[in-house]
Amino acid sequence: MTASIVLLTERALGEDDAAKLLALHSVDGARYHVLVPADPHQSVLVDVLNHLSLFELREALDAARGREEPSPGGASAILAASLKALRAAGAEAEGEVIDTEPVAALRLAVSEHAADEIVVVTRPHAVEDTFHTDWASRARETLGVPVLHMYAGSNWLG
Repeated sequence: MTASIVLLTERALGEDDAAKLLALHSVDGARYHVLVPADPHQSVLVDVLNHLSLFELREALDAARGREEPSPGGASAILAASLKALRAAGAEAEGEVIDTEPVAALRLAVSEHAADEIVVVTRPHAVEDTFHTDWASRARETLGVPVLHMYAGSNWLG
């Protein structure tokens, strides 16, 4: 039986991210429905604290000045790159850009796609992760399906 997985990401998945994700479901295979928030940005203070906690001083200064690097092409480009990486790795994948609050969108997608699992892919968010207000923690508390939190471009799990 093929697993149905809803994947919420704020970052484009790379080839390595897709390969790691597929390796977790290699026995059954999996069908992925990818959600990308149209505007995943947080408050300036939270962005600065996240960067400082990772000793990213230049990025913290840029965030404080309002000059953080936006994703080229925005959410549509993130979605296209993520789908491309998943498909190149051999996965069945489709997705959409969402305008609603991410955890509410997860709730709807879990229901619509009869999801067996949720995967949340983000960059490290020290403040939210520490206080369990990140998307993955909130989904774990409310949605009743297993939730895996991966950090894009790394081997870290949250």
